[in-house]
Amino acid sequence: MDEKEAKKEIERLRKEINYHNYRYYVLNDPVISDYEYDMLYKRLVELEKQFPHLITPDSPTQRVGGEPLKEFKTVTHEIPMLSLDNTYSYEELKEFDKRIRKTVPNIRYICELKVDGVAVSLSYRDGKFIRGATRGDGYKGDDITLNLKTIKTLPLTLLTEDKDFLNIEVRGEVFLTKKQFLELNKQREEEGEPLFANPRNACAGSLKLLDPKEVAKRNLDIFIHTIPKPPSEKYDSDYQVLQELKKIGFKVIPHSEVLKSIDEVISYCEEWKDKKEELPYEVDGIVVKVDSFKHRFELGETIKSPRWAVAYKYPPKQATTKIKRIYVQVGRVGTLTPVAEFEPVFLSGTTITHATLHNYDEIKRKDIKIGDWVIIEKAGEVIPQVVKVIKEKRTGEEKEFKMPETCPVCGGKVVRETGEVAYRCINASCPAQIKRRIIHFASRQAMDIEGLGEKWVEIFVDKGLIKDFADIYKLKFKKNEILKLERMGEKSTENLLNAIEKSKNRPFHRVLYALGIRHVGLGTAQILANAFNNIDELMKASKERLSSISGIGPIVAESIYNFFHTKENIELINKLKEVGINFEREKKEEKKILAGKTFVVTGTLKNFTRQQVHELILSLGGNVGTSVSKKTDYLICGADPGSKLDKAKELGVKIISEEEFLEMIKGK
Repeated sequence: MDEKEAKKEIERLRKEINYHNYRYYVLNDPVISDYEYDMLYKRLVELEKQFPHLITPDSPTQRVGGEPLKEFKTVTHEIPMLSLDNTYSYEELKEFDKRIRKTVPNIRYICELKVDGVAVSLSYRDGKFIRGATRGDGYKGDDITLNLKTIKTLPLTLLTEDKDFLNIEVRGEVFLTKKQFLELNKQREEEGEPLFANPRNACAGSLKLLDPKEVAKRNLDIFIHTIPKPPSEKYDSDYQVLQELKKIGFKVIPHSEVLKSIDEVISYCEEWKDKKEELPYEVDGIVVKVDSFKHRFELGETIKSPRWAVAYKYPPKQATTKIKRIYVQVGRVGTLTPVAEFEPVFLSGTTITHATLHNYDEIKRKDIKIGDWVIIEKAGEVIPQVVKVIKEKRTGEEKEFKMPETCPVCGGKVVRETGEVAYRCINASCPAQIKRRIIHFASRQAMDIEGLGEKWVEIFVDKGLIKDFADIYKLKFKKNEILKLERMGEKSTENLLNAIEKSKNRPFHRVLYALGIRHVGLGTAQILANAFNNIDELMKASKERLSSISGIGPIVAESIYNFFHTKENIELINKLKEVGINFEREKKEEKKILAGKTFVVTGTLKNFTRQQVHELILSLGGNVGTSVSKKTDYLICGADPGSKLDKAKELGVKIISEEEFLEMIKGK
C-alpha cells in the first residue's frame, strides 16, 4: 500500500471508528460486535505505525498522550464562563420568574438535571476537537485538552459536514459515576492513598493530574448542556441546538424538558427530588434557563452570573446522631483509618451506623471527639460523612481521640512518614495486609513464583497454610494438605513447589523489591543492591547514609530505615534467611559500562518496557532521570517521543536510538 492509499484507508477507518464510538458510548446502541470494532481499531493502529507522519491529534488512537505535562497553560474564554446563581426554595424560583417576565413576558424555560461535576468548555475547528479548558475564574481557565481527550464519550471529530456546527464551542460537565467513584476509592484505599470525599471531588482531582495516562484510568464521563452562542441565525432555541448536538456526536444531559410556566418548572423539580437517587451519577439540583437565545441577549448578565438562568439546589439530606466510639481499620497496605461508630440513624434510604473519618488531621480539623453529637450526610449520595460537630450539645464528658502507636491488628510499629497524613503499620507480616503483600512478593517482577497468583494466595492464607513470606517456602512440608484442595492435583502441586524452590535464587534487587518496602520500586531496589553487598549492610545503614545515595531522597530513606528497624520485619528477614533466600549481591564484579552516565527515555521502545530499560541501565551502573536537564548524558528516543525530545535538542543532550543504546551495551 502506497502513502496515498494508506491516507485514504486511514481516513475511512477513523470515520468508521468515530461512528461506532458514538453508537457505543453516547447512544449505548452498538451496531457491530466488540471483535469487529477491535479489528477496525487494530488495522488503524497498524497503518499509523507504518505511516507515522499521517497520525493526527484527532485520531481515535491518540486519546491518551505520551509524556506528562509540566504544568497547564492558561487560556482565555472568548465568552466568559459565568457561574449560576443558586436558589434553595420554590419561592425564590417564583421570584426569579417574576424578574424574567418584567423583561420578557412570554417565556419558555429549559429544565435540566444539574450533574455534580466539573464545568469545562470544548472548542472545535473544522469539526475537530482542538481545545478543552476549565472554568477557572470564568474569564481564564486551565488548558486540559489532553486530559479531556481521554474521555471516550467526548467526540474528537464531529459526525457532520454542516457548516453551522464545524466551528463551535460547547460547554458541559465532566463527572464520575457513583460506581466508578466507589471503585476508585476502593483502589486508593488498597494503595494507601487518601480517599476522595465525593464524586465531584474525585473528578476535579483527576482533571488536575498532569499525566493523561493516569487520567485515562479514572474512566471520566461528560455531558454537554450549553452552547454559549447560537451556531447560526436560523437557530433561536437552545433545546433545538442541543438535539442537533446529540446527532453529531455529543452526549447531552438526558431528561431535559421545555416548560412554559414556573409551576411546571416546580413540578419538574419536585418530580426529580427522589428520582435523582436512582441515576448512576450524582445530581444536586435542577438548572432552569431561558430557551431563546434572543431573550437571553435581552436579559443580559451581571459580572458573575447570567440573568437568564438559575440553579435550584436540593437541600442535602442530613441527620443528627451521636458518636459512640472511634476505632481504627487497617488497610491492605497498612494504612490506619479512623472510623466513627454512631447511634443508628436512617438517612437516604439506609440505616447509617459507621462512617470513615479519613485521617487524624481531618479529625483535628473538624474537632471531632468521642461522644459528640454530629450532623452527617451522604457525600455524593454514596458515602456517609460527618459534616460538623454540634458543639452546643457537648457536656464535658466527650473524649479526645488519639491514633494508636501500635497496630490494632498485629501490635506492630505504626509510623507517620514526613509530609504524609496517613499513619501506617509497617509490619510486613501484619494479617490485615498479608494477602496483598504475598501477592506482590510472588509477582513476576519480584520473586516470580509461577502458579502462586492472587486466587491461590487467598486460598492458602484463608486455610492457614501461609502467614508470612517465609511460610511460602515451607509449603513443601504441607504437600498432603495442598493435594486436598480443589483443582490442585499432583502435577500442579509439583509445579508450584518447584517454582517456589527456584525463586530462592532471584537477584538481590528483586528480593528487595519483593519485600514491599514503601517507595521502593524495582529501580530503587536496584540502586540499593548496587550500593550494598548484602541485606545485613543495608539493615545497618543510617538515614544519612541512605540519603547520600544518588537516587534515594530523604523520604525514601526514612521509609527504608523504618522498615529495617521494625522488630517484626527483622524477624521475618531472619526466617527468610533460614529458608535459603538470596540476600547478597552477586560475588562476580560486573562491568559497570554505564557508570557515571545519566539516561532519560522518551517514546515507545521495541525491545523493552520503560521499567525494563530503567532496570538494565541501573544494573550496568548508570543513572536514570525522569526529565531532561543539563546533567543528562543521553536521551534514548523511541517511537512517538514526547516533549523530552525538544528539551534535549534545546540543551544539546546527545540523542540516541534504541539500536544505538543496544550497541553501546553490546555483550552485556
